[in-house]
Amino acid sequence: MNNYIAASGGFAQKIWEALTSSTALIIYAAVILVLILVLAVKLIVGEQRRVAEIKRREEENGNMDESALDGVKSAIEQLENKVACASAAGNSVTVQSNAANCGSQQLKESEENGSRFYMLTEIDKEYETYERPEYDEEITLKELCEEFRNFSAGELKLYYDIEDIRRFIGAMAVTKLIILQGMSGTGKTSLAYAFGEFLDNKTVVVPIQPMWKERTDLVGYYNEFTKKFNETTLLYKMYEANNNEEIYITVLDEMNIARVEYYFAEFLSLLEIPNPDGRNLDVVADRREDDPKLLQHNGKLRLPTNMWFVGTANNDDSTFSISDKVYDRAMVLNLDKKAIPFEAKGKSKKISATHLEELMQKAQREYGISDRNMRRIKKLDEYMIKTFHITFGNRIMKQIKSYVPVLAACGGTELEAMDDILARKVFRKLESKNPVYVKQMADGVCNYLDELFGENKLPLCKETIRLIELNV
Repeated sequence: MNNYIAASGGFAQKIWEALTSSTALIIYAAVILVLILVLAVKLIVGEQRRVAEIKRREEENGNMDESALDGVKSAIEQLENKVACASAAGNSVTVQSNAANCGSQQLKESEENGSRFYMLTEIDKEYETYERPEYDEEITLKELCEEFRNFSAGELKLYYDIEDIRRFIGAMAVTKLIILQGMSGTGKTSLAYAFGEFLDNKTVVVPIQPMWKERTDLVGYYNEFTKKFNETTLLYKMYEANNNEEIYITVLDEMNIARVEYYFAEFLSLLEIPNPDGRNLDVVADRREDDPKLLQHNGKLRLPTNMWFVGTANNDDSTFSISDKVYDRAMVLNLDKKAIPFEAKGKSKKISATHLEELMQKAQREYGISDRNMRRIKKLDEYMIKTFHITFGNRIMKQIKSYVPVLAACGGTELEAMDDILARKVFRKLESKNPVYVKQMADGVCNYLDELFGENKLPLCKETIRLIELNV
């Protein structure tokens, strides 16, 4: 048995020596090299066959591939265009037919004129033959308020208190941003809608979306894929407004369902510029030869002076609180109750924004705040600084001087106008103060207002204080 094991071990040793000899290693290397060469030749031959097949197909198809690619590109552009148009249509309740006519015909015409702005260049074509309509240049602010109220009641069955109408028109003299607050169903959106119907220039309603964060959500953006600008209804209306003297009302419906200071930030900054010619909104980075005529050389568009933004706001769990930055720049109207229905007849009026501005300037000259009330305002300012560290500031004083005369020209009184704007602009700020301290001082503030202006002459200011007191 031992001899057998020894013999087997010797045989295995000889096999191992043969496999690991230098001759065997050379053979291994030769075999591996041959396999590599065979694989390389196979790959080269396969690649040559593939290239030959591609060339053969190209020769057979000619320009078919290019046509197919153009067809695919056209189909994709149509799809993108339809989506953009659907978005624009969803942003408005009332849009003119030429702004809503989207589809394959729009794409075809846009490609023919070469412009990346289809809707805006269409406006340029329309206004080549534009004739200024006849406007009512005789109407006064008081008549405007009364006839608008009668028109809403008679034609639209929408009823408003005359005080709310006056406040709405007065707010237009102060700022381009008006905020309507109140319970659902009190007529916030319908008030702005009715005013557009009265002026025979339909109001645009832009439903704000919760995810909006920047101005492109409002005015659109340049699509790098389609090489077209995705235009919105608001951009269309802004461009149109720059071509005429109509009064344009744009409703930002449920404006605080997203953060106003995000998507409306650039507008807020531009509206603060005193010179209207300096209010230019960024649209694109540069200007091309085939761009709309009113687009400036740096790709900016002038904010129209004849457009007012009316935001409707609800205060509930689904909305954001509106910041002081927005409130300070806007005029706020609280619509807290429905008006009593009444019978009336009225018809629409064509009133130019130029005439409206002239009426407001005339009112500020003829119905300037009396010296006595200016002294009262100064004393109230000193009292509020001392008691609550709240001051009127230059912006609020300018708004008071613009608002009070116009409201008086609309048929109100000077004290009514002061009561309204002080409640909205000054006493509203008490909401951000220590509520316990405000409650402690409430009686003293109300007594001071009676002493300074007369008993119960500022009911809205006192109501604002009492509401804060009740909420503690």
